[in-house]
Amino acid sequence: MQTVVERVLNLLIFLLETPRPVTADEVRGTVLGYGEQSDDAFHRMFERDKDVLRRLGVPLKMEALDAWEVDFGYTVDPGEYALPDPGLSNEERVALSVAARMVRLGGTPSGLAALLKLGGVERGVGLEPLGADLGRGSDRLGDLFGAVTERRHIEFEYRGVARSLDPYGLAHRRGHWYLVGAGADGERVFRVDRIEKLSMGGEPGAFDKPKRFDVRKAVDTQPWEAGQDPLIEAEVEFAPEVSWWAARTLGLPDPDGPLTARVPVANHDAFVGWVLSFGEHAEVVSPEELRTEIRERVSAALEALS
Repeated sequence: MQTVVERVLNLLIFLLETPRPVTADEVRGTVLGYGEQSDDAFHRMFERDKDVLRRLGVPLKMEALDAWEVDFGYTVDPGEYALPDPGLSNEERVALSVAARMVRLGGTPSGLAALLKLGGVERGVGLEPLGADLGRGSDRLGDLFGAVTERRHIEFEYRGVARSLDPYGLAHRRGHWYLVGAGADGERVFRVDRIEKLSMGGEPGAFDKPKRFDVRKAVDTQPWEAGQDPLIEAEVEFAPEVSWWAARTLGLPDPDGPLTARVPVANHDAFVGWVLSFGEHAEVVSPEELRTEIRERVSAALEALS
């Protein structure tokens, strides 16, 4: 199963990073996992993998390679599948590339993976074989992938609470893998690296996924919008130094100066952590309960340092 997951992820990355539609032969000669197969085995494998991508909500399309529409290629539009472009200029991309080669974190260079996450790498002209870093939680990612595609019921622990779920889809966002599914308390999103004691249901086809389910829409919410805390609306003021970044995070137009935003919050921990990331340049105006949580967290951090 792990080999299948790696091959499908390699295929997805290749289609996202290639600036034009590619033929099946190009896929076979470029993506790891296909080249050693016979003709018949490759075509069977490629058809299965395309079907898996489509069932996972990937907008895989076929487009004509010439005006006569004789030959066709496969493509995935990053604009339909990936997160919004952070809007980096060419100068900013170059600065990211230079920084990645100079800065070391824990004695290890940040390297290409960090640049890919930040949008700091221009598309290359070559089509080298690609691999995928599955990240934390990769030991259970293969089982979850199988549960989604085979529609198997799963059980696991999440933050110490037993969960029972019909898994609908997997997606990678903000540097983490997320599992989306439905349980007794409705549709929920779970970070894969926080899932513990995973067990699989016995029979495939145990549930039907909603026909209009879109894993991208389910995961594209902000982390503080998906939670089980009582939903409240927070008013936050951002200083001019950080208002542009806060606006992009919240999907608002870039402000000319300071920004006052009203933010729906269903996960207090995630929201408080986000606000504190702006330091002195952000202040929660209301409600008072969130202001209290922030003061308590800052006080605890100061006590730990003293």
